[in-house]
Amino acid sequence: IAVMNKGKICGQYVTSVLAKRMAIKSGFEEALMLDPQGYVAEGTGENIFVVKRDVVRTPPTSAAILSGITRDTSIQLLREQGVDVREEPIARDELYTADEVFLTGTAAEITPVRDIDHRKIGRGEAGPVTRRLQETFFSVVKGTDTKHDHWLSYLA
Repeated sequence: IAVMNKGKICGQYVTSVLAKRMAIKSGFEEALMLDPQGYVAEGTGENIFVVKRDVVRTPPTSAAILSGITRDTSIQLLREQGVDVREEPIARDELYTADEVFLTGTAAEITPVRDIDHRKIGRGEAGPVTRRLQETFFSVVKGTDTKHDHWLSYLA
């Protein structure tokens, strides 16, 4: 069966819904999806980022992921902070040795990952790169960061 990973099609979310339900039933809060080659693709409704030695990596849009607006925003904000962001494949075992892992998405916004498969990530809390990104992201969303005012649509 050919799956169109780039489309926001209702039926396409069925796999994610089933994975999320299985994760919750197994005592987890989220599931991570792998691509056909076994590389980390994304969460059930979020993009994933891995931090190791101050380098941030996320799967490229050529991978089996949905290119999210929050993903793109995060990449831009990180680069503006001088962070080295690379779009490249991520092996599952790299998650276990990461300094930080976070998810991005419309609903998730910027969500730190504390553990994966019962293995603590970094210190088991939001790391400095994730916290700095969260602060910047929320200042943009709340309109206190005028540098990115053109990203916002104000409603009366």
